[in-house]
Amino acid sequence: MAALHAENFADRMPTEIDRERANQLRQILAELISDDVPVSMKLALEKGQMAEVTLSPLLAQTFLDISRLISSGKSFSIMPVNAELTTQQAADMLNVSRPYLVKLLENNEINFTKTGRHRRIKAEDLFAYKKKRDSERARILSDMAREDAENGYL
Repeated sequence: MAALHAENFADRMPTEIDRERANQLRQILAELISDDVPVSMKLALEKGQMAEVTLSPLLAQTFLDISRLISSGKSFSIMPVNAELTTQQAADMLNVSRPYLVKLLENNEINFTKTGRHRRIKAEDLFAYKKKRDSERARILSDMAREDAENGYL
């Protein structure tokens, strides 16, 4: 089983075949998904066997989101919330430089631990910081747009 998963979309871009198959799955899921209703599907197995699968609304939406990424040719990574990240991984996720991330850590803007000389950031702490940062940015942009409208710049 490990050999089947040696490569994933964090390591490479989707091929045209990946994109076509993901688009097919995306279309099927989009037709089946309805607000807060489980999605039931029948899957054809080997030798003509069928299996019925019921996906919770959240799981169905997750598969739809993943199929959208793949069908649009984007690579991605799936990470458990309790994962510990290196400073480089965390910086990459925030789209900032590693030195800038280290400054955020040293200013206690993101929680981290040290293992010897190495800093480790819990994914959940990084996601919390990113959510806070993005909310603050959205608020500031909204304020700026409101001020521009009030001053007749728009």
